[in-house]
Amino acid sequence: MADYRTIDAGIGARSAAQIDAGLRTHMNKVYGTMSIGLLLTALAAWAIANLAVTSTPTEFMFRDGQYLTGLGQAIYMSPLKWVVMFAPLGMIFAFGAAVNRLSASGAQLFFYAYAALMGLSISSIFLVYTGISITQTFLVTAISFAGLSIFGYTTKKDLSGMGTFLMMGLIGLIVASIVNIFLGSGMLSFAISAIGVLIFAGLTAYDTQKIKTEYLAHAHAMDASWLAKSAIMGALNLYLDFINMFMFLLSFLGNRE
Repeated sequence: MADYRTIDAGIGARSAAQIDAGLRTHMNKVYGTMSIGLLLTALAAWAIANLAVTSTPTEFMFRDGQYLTGLGQAIYMSPLKWVVMFAPLGMIFAFGAAVNRLSASGAQLFFYAYAALMGLSISSIFLVYTGISITQTFLVTAISFAGLSIFGYTTKKDLSGMGTFLMMGLIGLIVASIVNIFLGSGMLSFAISAIGVLIFAGLTAYDTQKIKTEYLAHAHAMDASWLAKSAIMGALNLYLDFINMFMFLLSFLGNRE
C-alpha cells in the first residue's frame, strides 16, 4: 500500500503535512458526498413507500386496512417493476462509460440522481419490514461500515490483491441473484445474503484503501478536476458497499410486517 513515506520523494515541494491535510479534506468530501447520497436514498424510499399505499380501498389489498395505490400497483405489480429493479444497475454501467466526459458537477448530479433512483428501487422494504428493524439494521450496518472503513484506511497491509477475488465474487453474486428471482429458492437466497455480506464487508475495506492510495499517488499533480471526480467515484463505491451490505443484513435481521 502506498503512503506518504513512499511517495514523498516524488512530490517535490509538497510536504508530508500538506499531503495529510489534503488527504483528510479529500476523504471528508468522499464521506460527505456518500452521506448525502444515503440520505437521498432513504428519503426517496420512504416517500415512495408512503405514496404506494392508502387506507382507501382499491382493487389490491396490501394487508389489513392498507391497499396499493395506482403508483404502488405500477412499481410493484406491473412489468414496470423490472425496470425499477434493474435501472440502478444500468445507471452504474452508464456512469462508468460517461464519467470521463462529465464535469465534476455533472458527475455529482449523476450520483445524486442515482441515489434517488436507488431509493425507488428499494422502497418496498418499508412495506415488507417493520420500521424498527430497518432502523436497527441501518445502525448495525453503519457501525460495521465505519469499523471496516477505518481498518481499510489505517492498515499497513496491502489489500489490492483482494480486488480481483472480490470482483469475481460480486459478478457471481449478481448472476445468482438474478437467477433466484425466477427460482425463488429460500436456501439459495440465504446463501446469497451470507456471501453478499462478506463480499461487501471486504469491498468496504478494499475501496477505502484504494481511495486513499489513489489520492496519494496523484498528490504531486493536485489536478482539481481529477480530485473532484475522484471523490465522487469514491463516494459512489462506498455508497454501493453500504447499501448492499445493508440490504443483505436486512434479510437476516429484518422483522417482516
